[in-house]
Amino acid sequence: MTDDQETRQGPHARFVSFLLGLAGREDRGALAALRRGLGKESAPPAEMLRLVVPHLPPDRPWEHRWYYTVGALFGLYPHSGGRGNLGDTFHRLGDHESAQKRFIALLDAHPDDLPYRLRQAVALAKSNDVPVNWFQLLDDLLHWRTESRYVQQRWARRYWAPQKEKGPNADEAREAAPAAADSEKGA
Repeated sequence: MTDDQETRQGPHARFVSFLLGLAGREDRGALAALRRGLGKESAPPAEMLRLVVPHLPPDRPWEHRWYYTVGALFGLYPHSGGRGNLGDTFHRLGDHESAQKRFIALLDAHPDDLPYRLRQAVALAKSNDVPVNWFQLLDDLLHWRTESRYVQQRWARRYWAPQKEKGPNADEAREAAPAAADSEKGA
């Protein structure tokens, strides 16, 4: 867990921390129960409910579907260490046609189609051993429907951002530039 992730607070971060704890303890039963929720986010199986329900914010029921979605996806790929957002994840996958088509379809996805598109994205990341930032993914999903589509714009900037720096600090430089631009715009 990075320093940034350790300082995160709130129900979203506590839920992702809980998921990371399951992976850290190698709780295969719990991870399998989460995986069984893939494609069933609107009617999750009971074995998944016992893991997710205790972490749902009671005053924000419209967010619950994204907890189930992230929980199921985490069960599919219980690997931590991702940085940035899903645009960064796809950037690390490379700029081949297949990844780019999936990424564009993901950016254009209606919220009802997101779980399926995200399952494809996470499976691709897993097959290439590219980690996902689960904290950021949950936060982004909670803001997917904003009128300005700022989440989709951030992902696009991170995916198509030009590589200005090579070497061991290139990832930090890529992450700092869009974050600074976002704070200047008040996004």
